Amino acid sequence: MKKKLAFPDYPFQLRDEGNKTLVFDELRKRWVILTDEENVRQHLWKYLHIEFNYPKGRIACEKKIIVNNLAKRFDLVVYNKKGNPEMVIECKSPKIKLTDDVLYQASRYNTNLKAKYLLITNGLEQKCCEINFKNGQVLYLDHLPLII
Repeated sequence: MKKKLAFPDYPFQLRDEGNKTLVFDELRKRWVILTDEENVRQHLWKYLHIEFNYPKGRIACEKKIIVNNLAKRFDLVVYNKKGNPEMVIECKSPKIKLTDDVLYQASRYNTNLKAKYLLITNGLEQKCCEINFKNGQVLYLDHLPLII
């Protein structure tokens, strides 16, 4: 694998193809190139599923959304039991600092989704916040929320 992340070690199906390493993404059910960002994404969704019991069937990966008439792709979205987006997640390479710009990117993706939580991570650190859409407040959390 790549750089040691702040997640437990999880088993991944890997294979080499030319000069690239591929990982089998169980969410997308296909092989994808194991970039630094993909490594973070794979570790994070398994972390949410294994450590926090987020159901795998309610985690979506790299789905297209329309933001300001532009097609974009979110990294991960966790849905609640009713099928509504509950958390939008933006993953970055460990080389990328978690700045306000990263949070704004996740916020833009959340414009239409209206998820209650935003999570950004570079695999080394995480920032999670709760959005109150009624008063526009953003509350930073010191823990990951329980998604029901």
